[in-house]
Amino acid sequence: MEAGIALQGTEVKSVRLGRVNLKDSYARVENGELFVYNMHISPYDLGNRFNHDPLRPRKLLMHRREINRLAGYIQNKGYTLIPLSIYLKGSRAKIELGVARGKKEYDKRRSIAERDARREMERSFKEKQYS
Repeated sequence: MEAGIALQGTEVKSVRLGRVNLKDSYARVENGELFVYNMHISPYDLGNRFNHDPLRPRKLLMHRREINRLAGYIQNKGYTLIPLSIYLKGSRAKIELGVARGKKEYDKRRSIAERDARREMERSFKEKQYS
């Protein structure tokens, strides 16, 4: 789903420059309002004292009906709202949200094992190149 973002001052200029990091960010419904947490918008270089906290919670703008629908999805165990991308639509900053389910414990172990195996293969390949 698409949502608008309530930004302040120089944050808009940083978004226009693409200085946004969505890694580890998530959205949550609180008191009927939608907020995104851990979204890092770097301070604007020329903003001096007008810059804002890069990790502050930001309000997302959606219709009440859409917020209630998302709240229903994420009440299921293990589901969360994840920002997928941020973009400009005309003069407005928009964020794309998706409902995601966390990995099960056995899935995490499998992913870790695959990552370790891949790393080990790369190590042995590098050793063969330099030998």
